[in-house]
Amino acid sequence: MSKFFATPVRDASTAIADYFVPANAPFSCVVKKGESVRIVDLEGQQAVDTLFYRADDFSERYSSQDTLRVQGSAYVSTGTKLISTEGNLMLTVTADTCGRHDTSAGACSCEANTVRFGHQVKYLHACRENFVIEVMKHGMSKRDVVPNINFFMNVPVEPSGELAIVDGISGPGDYVELKAEMDVLLVISNCPQINNPCNGFNPTPIQVLVFAGEEG
Repeated sequence: MSKFFATPVRDASTAIADYFVPANAPFSCVVKKGESVRIVDLEGQQAVDTLFYRADDFSERYSSQDTLRVQGSAYVSTGTKLISTEGNLMLTVTADTCGRHDTSAGACSCEANTVRFGHQVKYLHACRENFVIEVMKHGMSKRDVVPNINFFMNVPVEPSGELAIVDGISGPGDYVELKAEMDVLLVISNCPQINNPCNGFNPTPIQVLVFAGEEG
């Protein structure tokens, strides 16, 4: 698999914060301007649904539409600038060892699972529920859950224009790293989906590392 390094690889031991996020779980933390956050797919083929909010004003948040419009590409990878609903630069992808991340397919939900896979799966946990659980810790509600990035999720665009969810291409230890261009609240749903191949039908844990910004 080709690699997409855009910055020197930093040793994980130099991280100022190191979080283990279990399979199926929600997570959040603040990443300050100038710091970098690395999301690591520990075992491979694990979709990581992710949202970003401006840390001092949650009404400004990640915009998948504006991000796609500005970069003119269907996928997120090294060099992608993540744009907010106010048109501001939130983060920049500085390193990526996977090469393809989706920001069009959105998050799974109990309702969508029922439509796609049948009423028998309605009880299964989903990313939208994870997002609601996590944003409520910060005083938000389900109305504040917007279209997200799916790191490590492989969603090719078919010639017909339709989206397909297929086996992920990330391997154990693959990661994506982003530099914060403003103070941001990072919110993750470590995807619990078991009805399509985005997680290899086996959700697994991830790691989140935060690195200090460069001095000067």
